[in-house]
Amino acid sequence: MIFAVIIGTEILNARREDKHFKFLRDELLKRGYTLDGSFIIKDDKELMKKTFEMIKSIPDSKMFCFGGIGSTPDDYTREVSAEVFSNGMEFNEEFKQKIIDKFEEKAYPARIYMSYLPKNAKLLKNNPINGMCGYYIDDKYFFTPGFPDMAHPMVLEALEKFFPAQKIQKRYSILVYEKEGEFVDIMKQIPKEVEFSSLPKLDYTCEISIAGDKAKKWIDFFKKELDKKGIKYKDI
Repeated sequence: MIFAVIIGTEILNARREDKHFKFLRDELLKRGYTLDGSFIIKDDKELMKKTFEMIKSIPDSKMFCFGGIGSTPDDYTREVSAEVFSNGMEFNEEFKQKIIDKFEEKAYPARIYMSYLPKNAKLLKNNPINGMCGYYIDDKYFFTPGFPDMAHPMVLEALEKFFPAQKIQKRYSILVYEKEGEFVDIMKQIPKEVEFSSLPKLDYTCEISIAGDKAKKWIDFFKKELDKKGIKYKDI
């Protein structure tokens, strides 16, 4: 399961708009993956910790986290990710040297701490803006800056390395010209392992969508059952 976590007090108080969710969702879909959850949370250590712990507790979970890896006092992501996903923190010598080479004496006292990362963290290096790095832990928890122009190239770097293209699931959708309450009995016959969704609309129509290897079988079944009830529909 794949999750997005956006650390963004400034998004929640309307100073900025989120630009990460759509980008990550669309890039995952291109490769045959889907997001299972997305969270926008404020810069709060305890809330971050609980969110990270929840995601970690889910078997085979993966996470993309945006924001909070800078060197200012309100940047908590490095510290909290170390507590949840690692065993303490240490300077990443490669990143540390990169900061020194770029900023020289101005690397101290603050900037150098961007390289103080969870133990065993590895670097995400594709930052075309200022060359500063993100990082990842256990090849499945990825941490990037909050700035989209920096973060999104790092996301692509991670996707290329750890998310090989999969077969994109076939999806079939129909628009049913009836309130969904009139054919709930048909919905109940769709197996739970089949990806199925029902989206009612205010004009008393309903969009039915089925995806996966058996999608064609079950959308045909759905149509036949609607025909039996005399309910009209169209492919969309």
